[in-house]
Amino acid sequence: MNKRSAVSLFLSLVLLVAVGAVGVIVGRHWGSAAPASTTTTTTTVAATEQPATAIWPFASSATRFSDPLLAAQTFAIDYLGFTRPLIGAFQPGDNRSGEVQVRPSSLSIPTTILVRQLSSSNTWWVLGATSSHIQVTSPTALSRISSPVRLAGRSTAFEAVVNVEVRQDGSLNALVRSTVLGGSMGVMGPYARRITFPKPSARGGAIVYRTLSAKDGSVVDAAALRVSFAP
Repeated sequence: MNKRSAVSLFLSLVLLVAVGAVGVIVGRHWGSAAPASTTTTTTTVAATEQPATAIWPFASSATRFSDPLLAAQTFAIDYLGFTRPLIGAFQPGDNRSGEVQVRPSSLSIPTTILVRQLSSSNTWWVLGATSSHIQVTSPTALSRISSPVRLAGRSTAFEAVVNVEVRQDGSLNALVRSTVLGGSMGVMGPYARRITFPKPSARGGAIVYRTLSAKDGSVVDAAALRVSFAP
């Protein structure tokens, strides 16, 4: 091998290593519905403040999404805890927002994930999630809450139990886990409860509601709303 060939081979190997280093796959699990695009924008960013309206991705991470379907899918799996959900089509609202429905099975009611493309970065963020079986009247989205926080609304779930977590930005761990009891057997019923949570270290976070399968304990449907914490 002459010197010029050796140099060319070396440069080719360096390029392959560099491409492999930046090839990050986001979304480790896939549902059996029409697959979301795998296009992502993943960059190394310094820890920064979470957008005031967005739950996901965490601003302190390097993950950003150029595809609204992938933002919704990873939120459903990694944040809400769905197992191999069916991912619906992106339904646009305006030119920078829309929603994606996810289901644990084709016969289940959908959880609707709300997404928006932030003009500051041109990447997609999750604002929250809703379900017709988990209706939240208090607190409302973007409310400032303090401990204890009063939860109120209407729901239906197996044995009436809806699991609730208060989370803070940058962590999948709950500040507190609790339950509320509404209706059951498909009949909506009111719930109301105050829950106490420890002082968070972040300025904002989310309240996450989930109902679980009687068969295997997997997530059936969910709701999530963005909140900020009173100092």
